[in-house]
Amino acid sequence: MTSRRTPTGAAVLQPEVTNAITEAVLDELAEAGFGRLSMEAVAKRAGVGKSALYRRWPSKDEMVGAVVAEFSVTRAVDPDTGTLRGDVRASLDALLEWIMHPRFSRILPDLIAEAGRNPELAEFARQTIGGPRRTINRAMFTRALDRGEIPPDTDIELAQDLAAGVIYWRLIVRRAPTSEGYLDEVTELLLRALGA
Repeated sequence: MTSRRTPTGAAVLQPEVTNAITEAVLDELAEAGFGRLSMEAVAKRAGVGKSALYRRWPSKDEMVGAVVAEFSVTRAVDPDTGTLRGDVRASLDALLEWIMHPRFSRILPDLIAEAGRNPELAEFARQTIGGPRRTINRAMFTRALDRGEIPPDTDIELAQDLAAGVIYWRLIVRRAPTSEGYLDEVTELLLRALGA
């Protein structure tokens, strides 16, 4: 029996290198922003050569998109507590943690502004971040429909916009403080708006 070995010249992507690059991308985005982020700066911060980045992603846009998507989608939750109230409250907790993450709270507004100037980045974000997060979030409203907790004609897309929009507007756009019971208040507001 012959042992298999990696062919000469084949790129082997080491997870610890990928993790170092991912952290470097997030740090660079938080400090420099998308417009000033460079492959050179990311490589230097990660302690790797630029070739390590290009083996994983063909461009800066794809690198940033992939890293931000991985960071964002893994933080979406489908709590399934048995009630819409419990699901909404748990979902809002996760949403708040995501957008107020120490690094990501500086990254998100910059990426939204950049997406307004960069249609390819905007579409990539819709497909790899917004779409997957909304699919995960949609499940709680579908279950609520099945349980009869909300009217059968509920517009789930609008319900998702309402839940996320309130939090985003207050914390990212207005930069307004929140009280200890803020998420409970938003939960109750959303339930009333949905006729739950």
